[in-house]
Amino acid sequence: MKLTRRAIILACLSTAAAFGSSAWAQTALDTVLKSKTIKIAVPTDYPPYGSVDKNMALQGLDIDMARLIASKLGVTLELVPVTSANRIAYLQTHKADLVISTLAKTPEREQVIDFAAPYAPFFQAVFAGKALGIKSFADMGGKSVAVTRGAMEDQELAKVVPSNVDFKRFEDNNATIAAFVAGQTQTIATSGAVAAEMIRMNPQIHAEFKLLLKNTLCYVGVAKGEDSLKAKVAGIVASAKKDGSLDLMSQKWLGRAAGDLQD
Repeated sequence: MKLTRRAIILACLSTAAAFGSSAWAQTALDTVLKSKTIKIAVPTDYPPYGSVDKNMALQGLDIDMARLIASKLGVTLELVPVTSANRIAYLQTHKADLVISTLAKTPEREQVIDFAAPYAPFFQAVFAGKALGIKSFADMGGKSVAVTRGAMEDQELAKVVPSNVDFKRFEDNNATIAAFVAGQTQTIATSGAVAAEMIRMNPQIHAEFKLLLKNTLCYVGVAKGEDSLKAKVAGIVASAKKDGSLDLMSQKWLGRAAGDLQD
């Protein structure tokens, strides 16, 4: 009889634990709505997508997108600063409910997180001084390039350049830009929007577009298994696309409409 009782107790505990684990895995949206707060990871060093203004307040396209989602959900927004290297980890460790940080969809990333919907255009390229003759990726052989560790341009450039390219990897975009502007590297791989701001702020470097790396889109990142939150965010983005909000946001920060944003 003792064994029977023990078996019953263990079975009940096992069932409760399994139910609790399953419920926890599905409750990101419920938790957000109940707590009336959503934590969204955003960049702070990647203008015009995310940066800090003179009053130390966050600004940019990604920040505006985060505010739009929080507003549509009717909850308070908690902005969580991240870098290219740690933004996915913040989702995986539940430090953020969403990532809106110039996040492109790749097969590698799809293995560890989900993507709700694209909300803005994005392209990466190689930039260098006008005097540096680069017309193909082969021409980059033996030259140094500044990249942000873990960013899309870091991954994409490594696939197409010769093995003797000297990669200088930095932990955030400010450090990457500072290194190139200071002459520590001959080239830089970054987004078109970031490069435009860099060139505007530093005309003395005479930098220009050299090679296109990739045309892509910015997506809202969601943790694996959070299907209800993913669907809710996708619906918000779809509505914003339909009513013109995404075009206005893109026009404000990128100088052009968001466009079709075909997945």
